[in-house]
Amino acid sequence: MKLSDKAPKSGSGMTREATREPGIAALDRVRKPSRLKGLDAKTATGPGRKPDDRTAIAAPTTPRVAVIGLGYWGPNLVRNFYSVLGENLRACCDRQSQRGQFILQNYPGIRFTDDIEVILGDPDIDALAIATPVDTHYPLAKAALTAGKSVLVEKPMCSTAEQAEELVDLADRNGKVLMVDHTFVYNPAVRKMKEVVDSGQLGELLFIDSIRINLGIFQHDVNVVWDLAPHDLSIVQYLVGRAPRSLSAFGAAHAGNGIESIAYINLDFGDGLIANFHVNWLSPVKIRHTVVGGRKRSLIYNDLDPIEKVKIYDRGITVRHDDLEGRRRQLIEYRTGDIWAPHIAQQEPLRTMVTHFIDCLREHKRPMTDGRAGLEIVRILDAAQRSIKAQGGRITL
Repeated sequence: MKLSDKAPKSGSGMTREATREPGIAALDRVRKPSRLKGLDAKTATGPGRKPDDRTAIAAPTTPRVAVIGLGYWGPNLVRNFYSVLGENLRACCDRQSQRGQFILQNYPGIRFTDDIEVILGDPDIDALAIATPVDTHYPLAKAALTAGKSVLVEKPMCSTAEQAEELVDLADRNGKVLMVDHTFVYNPAVRKMKEVVDSGQLGELLFIDSIRINLGIFQHDVNVVWDLAPHDLSIVQYLVGRAPRSLSAFGAAHAGNGIESIAYINLDFGDGLIANFHVNWLSPVKIRHTVVGGRKRSLIYNDLDPIEKVKIYDRGITVRHDDLEGRRRQLIEYRTGDIWAPHIAQQEPLRTMVTHFIDCLREHKRPMTDGRAGLEIVRILDAAQRSIKAQGGRITL
């Protein structure tokens, strides 16, 4: 069976409806005989080992991983897994065989196959990192978990909340790690934001405004909400630490295919906290801004700023309640204080994410962005899609 990476410029040829079929029927349509390059069958079992004596050897303390999909994001995963694991990055898989030449030339000792069954059936592989089109996430992850392998899957986790719930349950039943690559949660700037919020420097959170817009590549299988919003939703989920109670969304399609290219999402978290998200494939400029407003101070995160990605503003208002006159007139005092940019470490978020996944495999611990975190994002995306179709109808979560 062959699979392709989640490259924006090429599709999987599978519809979202196909992923709703039971089991891995959606994948069986592209099944082909196994092909393995880079190492022969004996070498694949490990140096000095024979295929028939695998059961006599204890499982290694270092996890053995395979990357599925080598289009847009997959090579980044390969680079980082190889840096951390070396040859314990055992194999890569993609339905386009020519992509395997890059692996064989640049990562000696790493196997390549265009047949996913080779990976699923290999007892020397403990976990799969899935970087394929969204429509294939569910059947691939389900097949891997069923085969007794842990899974790291790209965002969004699945095409529907029902699929995500099934994967979470399957991972729990099989005792396997299920993690979603919400890379921004592992971004040093976002972690600094979390540190600031948790320290109470901002005070009670009042609002969050997020803009992620650019003249982007139109996807053929998902709209702009499913493509861009998972980044900012995962950031806000991480910062706030609780799920929203309702949402409303509006969107419009401009490419003649019924797929929304602009959308606005409003989340109500209760206790006076609301969050707004603007995602857009049509903007002539690229903007990556998040404003977090608190009762004491506010914070601005600009992901495109190479030096000062996070700035804290000691600006706000004070409502006078100290006397009857103040309460009657609702006198507002404006406060203008300092602006400062905290130090942020220079680390590649993807490297941090990959290292965290490996640690979770070694120590059998729950990932920071586990399956349940991925499920919550998919629930929001699914509700946003329904709200858009209902002309902004408010949906309780």
